Amino acid sequence: MLTIRDATIADAALIRRLIWELAEFEREPDAVRTTEADIARDGFGANPEFRALIAEWDGQPAGFALFFSYYSTWRGAGFYLEDLFIRPEFRGHGIGTALFARVARTAEDENRRFIKWAVLDWNRRAIEMYQALGSEFLDGWRDVLLSGDSLRKLAEKDS
Repeated sequence: MLTIRDATIADAALIRRLIWELAEFEREPDAVRTTEADIARDGFGANPEFRALIAEWDGQPAGFALFFSYYSTWRGAGFYLEDLFIRPEFRGHGIGTALFARVARTAEDENRRFIKWAVLDWNRRAIEMYQALGSEFLDGWRDVLLSGDSLRKLAEKDS
């Protein structure tokens, strides 16, 4: 039986573990820098940076969704879905769709106009799920990330 619940600070270690499992699935386990303490502080402090949902199948942690507020000058207020991950042994039970539906319900309840996210081009199973949901793929756009030394060097130009 599936249950979906809001994550609490007591889930910080579980969320960190699921993030690492997702990174391993995406072939980037060494890229994870976020610690359990970061998650506890950033998700469950006075001004949370994100929200998370935990999916449980027969009481076992099966996956999670992590999302946060996002604003588009073209579309207005929405959510950015940073992570949606189901552990391999729990796939095929509709858990991913159920988590996505809960994020969508939250968006509707809060008058958000969209949910935005990224998917790796080789993740066919996820792409097929998103297509089945009626998602719009923005193929003309590319994700861009500035971090680390490059971020610091650019910030130094604003002195």
